[in-house]
Amino acid sequence: MEYTRVEIASLIISKLQQEKLQLKKQFAESKSQIGFFYVDNVLPEKLAKQIFEKFPSLENTTLRKSLKEYKHIAYQMDKYNPLLEESIYAFQEESVVKLIQEICGLTSIFTDKSLYAGGLSLMKKDNFLNPHLDNSHDKERKHWRVLNLLYYVTPNWEGSFGGNIELWPDGLQKDPITITSKFNRLVVMATHQNSWHSVNKVLTDNIRCCVSNYYYSEKPLLKTDTFHVTSFKGRPTQKLRNLVLKLDNTLRMGIRKLFKKGVRENPHQYKNK
Repeated sequence: MEYTRVEIASLIISKLQQEKLQLKKQFAESKSQIGFFYVDNVLPEKLAKQIFEKFPSLENTTLRKSLKEYKHIAYQMDKYNPLLEESIYAFQEESVVKLIQEICGLTSIFTDKSLYAGGLSLMKKDNFLNPHLDNSHDKERKHWRVLNLLYYVTPNWEGSFGGNIELWPDGLQKDPITITSKFNRLVVMATHQNSWHSVNKVLTDNIRCCVSNYYYSEKPLLKTDTFHVTSFKGRPTQKLRNLVLKLDNTLRMGIRKLFKKGVRENPHQYKNK
């Protein structure tokens, strides 16, 4: 069966409605630091496995490798199996957006058809993502990024494999909250000035696959939020790397003060023809 984004969205809605009260509680209890919730068995198992099986090979993705990150991404969705595009945009269907907005106690949330910094993420052994704050805005720097949606589809993924998202609500000197990138799990987290998060190193030969979306709003989540580029730090043991990344953050922020949209267009966006 070939699923459309509307059909997939209907399945997502059904699961979220079943868990809505618990998810609202989970987000509300964490909202004072980094609001988040996660829900398992989001889609029928067969469909979730089909999405995983349609992920592109690493050779057909874009490699991002630096002191900040080591991962593979894919965002020009017309190059890949149509099920992947339908799966991504299912999370942008109005019914899904409104329900997640309700769960998180937010208003006036909207999506980004260009998938700026979103799309597909693939992480193989030794891949990682250092602690960071997401870019505060969309590509036009008009709207505030407020929610990060991560849907994981690698079967039989275990916490010991690494490649799990880490939230740092008490700063990098305290232990993070680690959420396993479990198969068929959706994680939704708030994005603001204090939402430091990371992905720990993958320790297995399996590939962790994730469908990624961002939601935006006219207003930031926190009154104290200010514009910032994607900003990285070293882990507590990475003293030298932390100094280098702080300098990199400062330089890139300086450039954005001079050039509002940067000196070049960020290629990480879906240019749908």
